Amino acid sequence: MSSSILAPPKRLRSVVSALTSLAETVATPLVPADYLDLVAPLRSGAALRGRVVAVTPETADAVTVTIRPGRAWRRYRAGQYVRIGVDVDGVRQWRAYSLTSGPGRADGLIAITVKAIPDGRVSGHVVRKLRPGAILHLDQPAGDFVLPSPLPERVLFVTAGSGVTPVMGMLRHHLDALPDVVLVHSAPTTEDVVFGAELRSLAAAGRIRLVERHTASSGVLRPVALDELVPDWRDRQTWGCGPTGLLDALERHWSDADLADRLHTERFRPVVITTGEGGSLSFARQDRVVASDGTAPILQTGEDAGVAMPSGCRMGICFGCVVGLTEGAVRDLRNGELTTATRGDGVRIQTCVTAAAGACTLDL
Repeated sequence: MSSSILAPPKRLRSVVSALTSLAETVATPLVPADYLDLVAPLRSGAALRGRVVAVTPETADAVTVTIRPGRAWRRYRAGQYVRIGVDVDGVRQWRAYSLTSGPGRADGLIAITVKAIPDGRVSGHVVRKLRPGAILHLDQPAGDFVLPSPLPERVLFVTAGSGVTPVMGMLRHHLDALPDVVLVHSAPTTEDVVFGAELRSLAAAGRIRLVERHTASSGVLRPVALDELVPDWRDRQTWGCGPTGLLDALERHWSDADLADRLHTERFRPVVITTGEGGSLSFARQDRVVASDGTAPILQTGEDAGVAMPSGCRMGICFGCVVGLTEGAVRDLRNGELTTATRGDGVRIQTCVTAAAGACTLDL
């Protein structure tokens, strides 16, 4: 085929670049990547997302959500958690959930298990409304509630309610290499035990010793009961996860026994974000606070107030204005969607297309 028919590679790249720039101009404030997100949300280079593959009931108020993560997803350790971003009534809410699948599954899927809590906007939505095919926003796996290497010879897990979820991830991944495992788990009734059938099957096979405490009949689990339930608890490395009251009691009990270094706990904090029209913008690194009425982009609001704002928008360089939203809520001026964040969520926003929707703190 003659060279007059096929353009040289260099010329072809120039044509493609020109067409892309033209498309970006026409699409402003959206760019082609925004449209690609609609048809290929899990592609390489996109913001990390996951597609829901299955939603499987565990109890009357708990489900396991199986997810196919995007290509940027990194391998995790059993016991870690992932923050997911879920759009609920037009507001993007971020919550942390333990990974209950073992790492390195051959099919590349991951799983979280969510228990609905009273008045829980996100947990209630996930348990009752989330369906296969839905797209979730993902953060990378995090957390240090994991087993050490080498693995301990004797392990005790003390959990309550959904606190069993990170432990389930550990058991599914490490159990073959753990010779002596005791799990003490507390739940209101037998039917309320998340993963109840699987745990009882492991116990029946002699792979773990399972101690169930049902609060509806036996009351709240207290650490002093371990002297009877697990007489050798002092000789075991212990991991505890559950409600704050239980973890506080465990930490006091281990400290009083001068064994605080043998106890490892996991806590998740509640998240409460108030949204509205406009609010204060705190630029943490520059020690500046600027008022916003919620109608102008954060980029413009900051620049008008003399704040040094990163940006390449006016030169046609997209995403140069992306910064971290440490906490607060912002509204996307293109479509009205709200995004919320609390400290540690790792949320990043485009300041050229978002406005304050309440008090915000920016990592800037």
